[in-house]
Amino acid sequence: MRILLVEDEVVFARAVAKRLQKAGYECEHAESIADGRALARQFAPDLALLDMRLPDGNGLELLSDLVAKGVAVIVLTAHGDVMDAVNAMKQGATDYIKKPVDLEELLLAIEKAETATNLKRQLDYSRQRNSHETENIEMLGESAPIQAIRTQVERIAQLVSVEAAPPTILISGETGTGKDVVARLLHQSCKNSDRPFVHVDCASLPSELIENELFGHEKGAFTSAQNARCGLIEAAEDGTLFLDEIGELPLTLQAKLLNVLERRVVRRIGSTKERPVLARFIAATNRDLQQMVIDGRFRSDLFYRLNVLSLNMPPLRERGGDVLLLAQHFATQTERRYGLEKRVFSPEVTDMLMRYRWPGNVRELRHQISRAVLLSKTAQIRIQDVALPVELVANVKLTTTATEDVAAATRMTLDAAEKLMIEKTLEQTHFNISEAARQLGITRMAMRYRMEKHGIRT
Repeated sequence: MRILLVEDEVVFARAVAKRLQKAGYECEHAESIADGRALARQFAPDLALLDMRLPDGNGLELLSDLVAKGVAVIVLTAHGDVMDAVNAMKQGATDYIKKPVDLEELLLAIEKAETATNLKRQLDYSRQRNSHETENIEMLGESAPIQAIRTQVERIAQLVSVEAAPPTILISGETGTGKDVVARLLHQSCKNSDRPFVHVDCASLPSELIENELFGHEKGAFTSAQNARCGLIEAAEDGTLFLDEIGELPLTLQAKLLNVLERRVVRRIGSTKERPVLARFIAATNRDLQQMVIDGRFRSDLFYRLNVLSLNMPPLRERGGDVLLLAQHFATQTERRYGLEKRVFSPEVTDMLMRYRWPGNVRELRHQISRAVLLSKTAQIRIQDVALPVELVANVKLTTTATEDVAAATRMTLDAAEKLMIEKTLEQTHFNISEAARQLGITRMAMRYRMEKHGIRT
């Protein structure tokens, strides 16, 4: 961390600079506001130690410039100059210390400011990453069911009031139908689209940790709670909290979540303080929540509170020609990612894609097409390249060899399929890397990289 010390008492400044350098910080010293302003431009400090009484004016004049540059500022004030410290804090100072300064106390204040700065950077990075994840999200498809969903999304986006708490939204549908895409579209369309989008997968969180993950805790709330930690509800701030697979939430936590939705406040584990909740809540499920309510596995009051606005995602088998549109889209994505030449589907494959039942919906289609593009040794994707269970394809007959190829490919991950494809091509070309790369439609450099990635030796 680079520290700028603006202090006109030279002897004191030298002692501070020496101690900071000993502690591993890089430190530069200025004796006036003018020197401090010039040095801040050249040195680009992370933190400034700023005296309030300087030869050419009050340190507050420099404070605003430093804060505007994103520099954390600790103010050094003489005894009795409380108002200066108060004004400095109002203008964005991180902390203040009274003179005479204890150097160890100063180091503790710097460490605290450094931790706060790092957390802010992480938060800024998370926000930037979330904005990239949600920007340009689109729902592909031209079928009537998907057009209806698109219309509903636009209508819900228009319903959000600036003053009132945003309504909760429940998205239902089979696994892999794109519920998370709709949630991101809704976030992208809201007035706070630049704020965090926090995705919580209720099915993947261990039951003993989910309360802590959602609500956070205070220091000392339990044995291993050495520091306070905000939960994901707080982390969503005034953005969107997406509760995926809400049907997996334990009954004990359903009551707490209901309280959050009703009162718009959250309380950390071990705390008596309630914090306001500004986030929009979107929930998704592949289960029949109404049946779960009847069976006593889901609270009826929470179900009605979540189901203010609802969307039901259509399964892929009901979307007609969208199957081919999506298949081509996923094929193009894979070609670009791996630097492959353009692939086309054979008429048999096109027919097979349209007849298949797609129990895993769009997610299954994406993985199957990616695997087919990687396994295909020619520009045309053949029926044996597409690893679909034969029993779920209506009226399609495969040769014995093709059936065996499909069965073998179905048991592979994408990485395994890619490795097998490279190994087979190398064998056929007698381990001529250049020829194998040409047949696979990639560069020799890309071939070398993938061989190294999979541990393939010649």
